[in-house]
Amino acid sequence: MRLFTCKTGLLWKLKVEKSNKKGKSANKGKSPSKPAFLAATLPQAECEQLVALFNAGRHVELENRARMACEHCPGSGFAWKALGASLQMQGKNALAVFQKTTELLPKDAEARNNLGNALKAIGQLEDAVASYAQALEINPAYADAHYNLGVTLHDLGRLDDALIHYRRALEIRPVFADACFSLGNVLKALGQLDGALASYRRSLEINPAKAEAHGNLGIVLQELGQLDGAVVSFRRALEIRPDFAEAYYNLGNALKDQGHLEGAVTSYARALELKPCFAEAHNNLGSALQELGQLDGALASYAQALACKPDYAEAHSNLLFTLNFHPGKGREEIFAACREYDARFGLPHREQWQPHGNSRDAHRRLRIGYVSPDFRRHAVAYFAEPIFANHDKSRVEIFCYAEVKREDEYSERFRHLADHWHSTVGLSDDAVAQMIRDHRIDILVDLAGHTRGNRLSVFARKPAPLQVTYLGYPGSTGLSAMDYRITDRHADPEGSEAYYSERLLRLPDSLCCYRPAADMPETSPLPALEHGYLTFGSFNNANKIDPQTLELWAALLRALPTARLMMLVVPDGETRLRLTRRFAELGIDAQRLAFHGKLPAAEFFRKFREVDLALDPVLVSGGTTTCESLWMGVPVLALAGERFITRVSYSFLSSAGLGDFAAATAEGYVRVAAHLAENLPLLAEIRAGLREHLKATPLTDEASFTRNLENLYRVIWEKWCTS
Repeated sequence: MRLFTCKTGLLWKLKVEKSNKKGKSANKGKSPSKPAFLAATLPQAECEQLVALFNAGRHVELENRARMACEHCPGSGFAWKALGASLQMQGKNALAVFQKTTELLPKDAEARNNLGNALKAIGQLEDAVASYAQALEINPAYADAHYNLGVTLHDLGRLDDALIHYRRALEIRPVFADACFSLGNVLKALGQLDGALASYRRSLEINPAKAEAHGNLGIVLQELGQLDGAVVSFRRALEIRPDFAEAYYNLGNALKDQGHLEGAVTSYARALELKPCFAEAHNNLGSALQELGQLDGALASYAQALACKPDYAEAHSNLLFTLNFHPGKGREEIFAACREYDARFGLPHREQWQPHGNSRDAHRRLRIGYVSPDFRRHAVAYFAEPIFANHDKSRVEIFCYAEVKREDEYSERFRHLADHWHSTVGLSDDAVAQMIRDHRIDILVDLAGHTRGNRLSVFARKPAPLQVTYLGYPGSTGLSAMDYRITDRHADPEGSEAYYSERLLRLPDSLCCYRPAADMPETSPLPALEHGYLTFGSFNNANKIDPQTLELWAALLRALPTARLMMLVVPDGETRLRLTRRFAELGIDAQRLAFHGKLPAAEFFRKFREVDLALDPVLVSGGTTTCESLWMGVPVLALAGERFITRVSYSFLSSAGLGDFAAATAEGYVRVAAHLAENLPLLAEIRAGLREHLKATPLTDEASFTRNLENLYRVIWEKWCTS
């Protein structure tokens, strides 16, 4: 999302009052926007003419006339002030002119304010702060100076100080729309979303035509999960400013979150028509195309984002993630792209690596840090929570570094289970790395890899002596700073090492430990006994369904002419039409297919009651969905490939004692399904006892799994201690 700010962030005025006989303002000190002094040698009529040109926006004429006034009356502070105004409104450097103004008008608060504006315009922010402060010493009730000081403090990252001055500006001038707007920006940056919401709405009450305020209101509504309201706000911003590229971009984000992927693509494309090198729009267009299964288009969009913004680490992470999904990309090409990521975003930070002073006692209690954006309702949390709940606190002390923007009940549970909880939202990579170093973390564990919200740039700075990646990502990070990757022998058999920058640590019994959600319903009888035919189910996102998978599933349906296929998480529109057309080309009638979009959790789980056998995609194996299927009594038919991403279901099935459901060939895949179709009583028996069976396997043995993980931590720690 892109938060909007005011165009200049600067406010000042040029006005003149009728002077008294001494040539001074008749209302000196009463209005913060009026000059405190008019040179007696500059005629009143000339001053008024300069003001008229300023108010009419005739800045070139104002410049010419003000220069003449300065030549004829070099001691007129007002003439120099008018010249500075004309230069600044044209985007020219007015610093010297405003410095001259303050020399002539040392007690003029407006002159100090204008000098602050000129200093800010050339990036001298600290000097600008000092100048605004001087203006406020002269006139503490100067709302514009409070506002400008707030803007500059915000730019310096001093958010709490900026807050004070925005609020003071609003106390002085309650109908100060820009101050309300900027106050909302600071509150948003501080994570105070309700306050930001109120500030933007107040700004719009004062000035309903401010497109940026509608845009930022939409951003906050989106972060609060109020997507319909966000869409309305973005569309209102576009009514006001049809050429507002950032509003089209944010509208695309909201539509994407609603699941309207094709609408999101259209919105991103419009943003790029208006602003062709809009790196964030290219990146998010790629993300939407990836979810639609249009992988070549996604990769092209990420490449364009990087061409526009070469230091755009998120776009490179998205590119790597998508390469793993692409059926035409081999392991060598993917690994080469991982190493390129390290060259761009990892190795440049190697100069920041420092020796670690951690005590080299091999047997002491270890300080383990977990870094993740997914300490919330998310697939990663389902596998991480049992680890946190079973860690032996006599052996390990747990630190959470949470990049979680909107916490939920899962976040609260992780906060309770950890010994220490630290939010990293809004903190720079350097700040997070220093925090971890200050905490003397022994082993730092990445739970995200190249997924959304990752903090791999923190790992690139090597804040801990041992750094490990696990769970959240199906491949190598590519980082030289990442020492190990945790896996198992099923997901990464011997020989896989060549495609990882990390050394592989293999867990002995299971790749992960699964804890079912508490709200999952009981299992149901086998539907085929009632229907008389098998119903296959796919519970994975549609972007995992590659051409090879469609061909395999079509072969399965041809081999079992009465069988049906239900596919969930398939967005309406072009994606369903494409799948229907392709199945038709492969000889499968549309009447044998049923599609459903994204469903609420309760409804999603109920769909398992309608399925006899779940089908795992070929190229991108299921993870959470495989475990959920098994827990609901629905066996999963998998085809084990070469890469980790193709073998996750095979690993889970092996840990659950169900390795026979993982075939080595496409023919074997069809053969297993045909055997079960001919033995419905056997399939019904498996379904009835599957949940109880799982409870006795390593896949759900939380305590044993966590001991195995802690033992791996201890092994690499002892090795480091003696290195």
